[in-house]
Amino acid sequence: MHGAVACNLMAIAPKLAPCPVVVELASPTASTGQGGDLARRRYQKGQILFSKSRQLWLGRYREDTIRSDGSVIRARPQIVLGTKKELPTQRLAARKLDEILSRINDCAYQPTRIATVAEFAARWREEVLAKRKPSTVRSANSHLDSHILPQLGKLRLDQVGPENQQVFVNQLVGASRKTVLNILSTLSSMLATAKNWGYSSGEIALRKLVLPERNVHVPAHFTRSQVESILSLANEPWRTFFIVLTLTGLRAGEALGLQWPDIDFHHKCVHVRRSAWYGKAQSTKSKASAAPVTLPDALANVLSEYRSIWTANPEGWLFATRNNRPPSSNNVVEYRLWPILDALDIPRCGLHAFRHSVASFIVDAGYSPEVAKQQLRHTDARTTLNYIHLRGGITEQAMADVSNSLKLDAVGRAQGKGSQYI
Repeated sequence: MHGAVACNLMAIAPKLAPCPVVVELASPTASTGQGGDLARRRYQKGQILFSKSRQLWLGRYREDTIRSDGSVIRARPQIVLGTKKELPTQRLAARKLDEILSRINDCAYQPTRIATVAEFAARWREEVLAKRKPSTVRSANSHLDSHILPQLGKLRLDQVGPENQQVFVNQLVGASRKTVLNILSTLSSMLATAKNWGYSSGEIALRKLVLPERNVHVPAHFTRSQVESILSLANEPWRTFFIVLTLTGLRAGEALGLQWPDIDFHHKCVHVRRSAWYGKAQSTKSKASAAPVTLPDALANVLSEYRSIWTANPEGWLFATRNNRPPSSNNVVEYRLWPILDALDIPRCGLHAFRHSVASFIVDAGYSPEVAKQQLRHTDARTTLNYIHLRGGITEQAMADVSNSLKLDAVGRAQGKGSQYI
């Protein structure tokens, strides 16, 4: 048995010899019998194996699976039940296998479908990914082609368990924690779809994975004086565009996707109905992102003046190229923002720095982070906290106010009520 001897679960009594050690992991094999109903033919107990070199409990059982051509084959998969530390005894490993076999031993058991990651990815791209936003399609395809398929493509979906997932994460050398999470998100979405479609598939459990440490760098943001200097050097329409970012906290794509009907001067709000991505309109990042934001009077005045010099286009985009499409945010950064930053000796960064600045300005003005959360339309307050960068000296001023409000040398100190406790 590929260098391993299996112990039947019926032979796990303490008086019997312990289960032999597995020398190497055996690949799932198909039995000679095919078809039939496993649950009704007999109650399956499976087999327990132990890998001494890896200190792992393994389980083997029989299961009917459906191939891509529709034929049914009775396979004999081998799965990891847990480590010796997690399952100290063979009896506990047997209980773990019983939980897994409960699905197969159920009277309503039906054969499962099998496929490799590469085989299912091709269908997932066509049936699911193609229906997503263009930006999502681009990033997911990059994750698949650059990382997921080269490393996991030959594995069956049900083999993408915690161990193979950890090996996969370890191979993403140099990737930041955020990048790793984004790649795992794509893989998780594909595996979840496979499971919903009846395939035998693993699933992503982040709590079981060791991920890269969080980055300690401070995201780019501007001070008030830096924003004022940027606006002083910017020409139209980019001066107005930068003001929109500063006074609304919109994402770059949301600001580039604005049309004049979205500017509600009467109700003093800006409706966020779409986002622009490489010149094409797409939906907003989330449902929460579609919430309108406040239109301050100062911004309303700027937009009213801008409209008088605005170059009309068929769709009514506030900011458009000569082809009457929204500009690419990358082009705005490279050709409009960076020359200004270079002239001001400010480190180069992206348009998202304006959004970080808005959160900081709101808290600097004395408002709570919850106000910044609502303005930025975050669903999680913890996200907003990462956007807040307080100006230098504000904590010193805050603690000075606290110290001035306390009577640190009150008259009658250590006398009267309570003095016995001092």
